Amino acid sequence: MSPRLSQTRLAEVTSALRGHVERGDLPGVVALIARGDTVHVDTLGTQGLTASDAPMRRDSLFRLASMAKPITAVATLMLVEDGKLPLDGAVDAWLPELANRRVLRTPDGPLDDTVPAKRAITVRDLLTLRWGLGAVMAPPGKHPIQRAMAEARVEPGFHMLTDPPDEFMRRLGSLPLRHQPGERWAYHTGYEVLGVLVARASGMRFEDFLRERLFAPLGMKDTAFSVPADKLDRLTAAYGLDEATGRLEAWDTPADSFWSRPPAFPSGGGQGGLVSTAEDLLAFCRMLLSGGQRLLSSASIQELLTDQIPEETKAASPFFPGFWDASGWGFGGAVCTKPDGISPTAGRYGWGGGYGPMFFVDPRQDLKAILMHQRRAQGPDDEALALEFSKGAYRALED
Repeated sequence: MSPRLSQTRLAEVTSALRGHVERGDLPGVVALIARGDTVHVDTLGTQGLTASDAPMRRDSLFRLASMAKPITAVATLMLVEDGKLPLDGAVDAWLPELANRRVLRTPDGPLDDTVPAKRAITVRDLLTLRWGLGAVMAPPGKHPIQRAMAEARVEPGFHMLTDPPDEFMRRLGSLPLRHQPGERWAYHTGYEVLGVLVARASGMRFEDFLRERLFAPLGMKDTAFSVPADKLDRLTAAYGLDEATGRLEAWDTPADSFWSRPPAFPSGGGQGGLVSTAEDLLAFCRMLLSGGQRLLSSASIQELLTDQIPEETKAASPFFPGFWDASGWGFGGAVCTKPDGISPTAGRYGWGGGYGPMFFVDPRQDLKAILMHQRRAQGPDDEALALEFSKGAYRALED
């Protein structure tokens, strides 16, 4: 018998989400919980900020932001299995901008005080975000490397990257690394580099590789870096909280969306990045839990879903408070390393995006959970919503 979900507990998830919409925390949401052959979907509220906007629908389109990272990881592993990339080999042949790196003598020191890198950057370094450069967990502009990344237009953030891939890499390559390759974990930027690497190693544009090798085989017909005119009526408004007024304010709407045209930089890390639907992401989640569905080997999927970060590296790599307490990093997403108040066992894998969406899969429970909305992350309330939904998905398990 296929594992089931409790309809009573699913109704509680629906009620909780409806409460958020009715209170005005967010105008609309699509939530999906699946186990075995059972798929539960909530479509609540509207695609825009007012009650007169189009109602949310099952195929509404959402900006994924950093939820693109697991997709980029899968694309990278496909090229490893094709024999076009060495998982533990240097990337210099495809990314000459990153060859012969210099590394800051101290992470917060002046840019001209450097030492040679002890070794080359590898594909695994990029997948595990240990290649030497990324988000600095300090106030913006506090350290020289932060200011340099901002001036070079390669710093992590909510903004879209505006330089084409070759120019992005030229600018990135002009900077020293903050850490020696393999020694520290630093969020985000490695996945922007991986998108360029996939394109160069495959001889295809990154967007074409994803469409032909991943999205089309999985039936992810609505996932892309831009939204064509005939689908704009399904694109949700993106919004954030105006701290002065306490009201939600739109910052990207279908009428003049940044996503209505192809980007200069197709982002593998999600800085701008992909647009998708809950249904397409369910297909991706099913692939992860079915051992790759002939797109990847089960061994590669298992490595993707396994924590790759040693404890000493975690201790030396600050991120959000408490992140490493029960989490690690696989390829493209976080891995639950022990029971954490959400899942009763280790092994949950997933990630979220700064524009609101999140997902996870649990291989032990055959559980897939996807939460889609477009309220830009600005504080604890955003994490609270994801936490509430995730706990609700586990409460719905019925063995």
